[in-house]
Amino acid sequence: MKYMILINSNPKLWESLPKEESDRVLGNHYKIIEAMKQSGELVRVEGLGWDQTYVQFVNGVPAVTDGPYGEVKELLAGLFQVDVESLDRAIEVAGPLSEYGWVEIRPVMEDAGDGDVSG
Repeated sequence: MKYMILINSNPKLWESLPKEESDRVLGNHYKIIEAMKQSGELVRVEGLGWDQTYVQFVNGVPAVTDGPYGEVKELLAGLFQVDVESLDRAIEVAGPLSEYGWVEIRPVMEDAGDGDVSG
């Protein structure tokens, strides 16, 4: 099963952490990445910048803003795409990634982006 592990975190919290602590947490992420590469379970991993652009239809036309909206404090900070035996394994991998944030796990729809819209 392929899953996306979406890591959400608060950039202000990360800015407030001592360098040694942020290095420790990121070091744990790199250990997971290396272990998943070795096991063949890692499909891709991406870290995301904190800057965002939002596009939303307003009065029938796309409107662009730099957001975030409302009281959003946690932002999507990175993602792992994994190919693992089960949801339980995805949860096992995601656990350590949730330190100083929260993680969402979603199944990847295999046929969602094949480009064939002919119906």
